[in-house]
Amino acid sequence: MWNERYSAPEYVYGTAPNTFLASVADRIPPGRVLSLADGEGRNGVYLAALGQTVTTVDASPVGVAKARRLADMRGVSLTALVADLNEWTVPPAAWEGIVSIFCHLPPELRRGVHAEVVEGLVPGGVFVLEAYAVRQLGYGTGGPASADLLLTPDLVRAELVGLEILRAEELERNVQEGHLHRGRSAVVQVIARKPGARG
Repeated sequence: MWNERYSAPEYVYGTAPNTFLASVADRIPPGRVLSLADGEGRNGVYLAALGQTVTTVDASPVGVAKARRLADMRGVSLTALVADLNEWTVPPAAWEGIVSIFCHLPPELRRGVHAEVVEGLVPGGVFVLEAYAVRQLGYGTGGPASADLLLTPDLVRAELVGLEILRAEELERNVQEGHLHRGRSAVVQVIARKPGARG
């Protein structure tokens, strides 16, 4: 499905970063940043343009190829990996920042990935997440059609044991990202930090 979606000549979610990520990117310490399920690379390229050392991961080779092209167009460097989160493990104790933007996974896989996020951050590292909330099913403006793939703040808190939750809230906002995320939407936004001082 994702290869087919990303085969369109345009960037289907646009080339601008997610606006929530852009609003909180300065909370991520300088260094190595991992962007999960980064699709065509808009968020990873944005972070690289800020000077971060970025690795993006996506299961779609078509999306990853477009991420590399976008990086070239913007004159930034990033590592773009084709990898399925069912099989790829977040390297532990390796990241000043990890970003998950509209990365909707089945519950068992999501719990495992979130546990890897906790282990993957270095002390002082920051995790940023935005995803559609369960209430999004009533909006019809983007996101999965299954409640199992959607989130609540309480679910995320429970899955990030070991991180200090700086923000975890559900809100309604206008999402304008390409032609597939458009309109009033119910989202969950999270900022969490790994306790301890950076070495």
